Amino acid sequence: MIYDDDADLKLLDGKTVAIIGYGSQGHAHALNLKDSGVSVVVGLREDSSSVAHAREQGLEVLSVVEAASRGDLVMILAPDELHHQVWEDMRDGIAPGNMLLFGHGFSVHYKEVEPPTEVDVALVAPKGPGHLVRRQFTEGSGVPGLIAVHQDATGNARALALAYAKGIGCTRGGVIETSFKDETETDLFGEQAVLCGGASELVQAGFQTLVEAGYDPEMAYFECLHELKLIADLMYEKGLAGMRFSISNTAEYGDYTRGKRVITEDTRANMRQILKEIQSGDFAREWIAENRAGQENFKRMRAEQAAGQIEDVGRELRSHMDWIKPSF
Repeated sequence: MIYDDDADLKLLDGKTVAIIGYGSQGHAHALNLKDSGVSVVVGLREDSSSVAHAREQGLEVLSVVEAASRGDLVMILAPDELHHQVWEDMRDGIAPGNMLLFGHGFSVHYKEVEPPTEVDVALVAPKGPGHLVRRQFTEGSGVPGLIAVHQDATGNARALALAYAKGIGCTRGGVIETSFKDETETDLFGEQAVLCGGASELVQAGFQTLVEAGYDPEMAYFECLHELKLIADLMYEKGLAGMRFSISNTAEYGDYTRGKRVITEDTRANMRQILKEIQSGDFAREWIAENRAGQENFKRMRAEQAAGQIEDVGRELRSHMDWIKPSF
């Protein structure tokens, strides 16, 4: 693990960092760097709804091309599916010897972006959503992260990437050095099989099982979705063993004896297949094709999921929970 003492923020003195995009990660990186004393500009389309928001927070906003030309380090934090077009728009603004940064290795690993050989190319990837990256920074802590160097044209790429990681607070929590390949493949697998795809399907399956058996939807929501945060927080703070120590003996016994009946060998085989599709590039090609076709299937699935009963029940219950503050 790499921490604050291993990174030199002074390497960014006299340099300008251009942040391309101002979404979840973009706003956190830009504001954290600014608060760390780094010169920052934000690159956005002129018609972007984020322009006013970024300016309200004291940031200089330029067009994508102008920001890329101004930046000695240029971090692309637009959505993955836009990287190819963003790169085509800004590539002429990346001067030899400058650094191109990414928050996720997808577009480089799958060759949606192919940088010229005379620039440094590195990855700085906080392992948490942008609002958490920002909040923990302002509280004096930091979200752990990953760094990787894909191309070291200047001989200084690793040190600069670590300086950037320190500027956004990642070295406070600890940084692991990896590769674009490993970051991309593990990140996609975690999202699809566990954190998003796996967890979402498990929650919905549990909710539907209880409702179909005649239990109140509100009770099903609390048991299968609301309480998930409590368990996840225990895992986050104490690991699996610590979580099991904190729950009842009944719950712990049920964990050991029933969990494997839900996550079966068939489930594990499907996980291995999902990983193979990521490693082979099949998933990337599917997602790229989906975007070039206008995201019709993606938008349909998003609408279908948003219209589910669990969403209606949850919206009503959360409306009475004044203590839950939206994160974004």
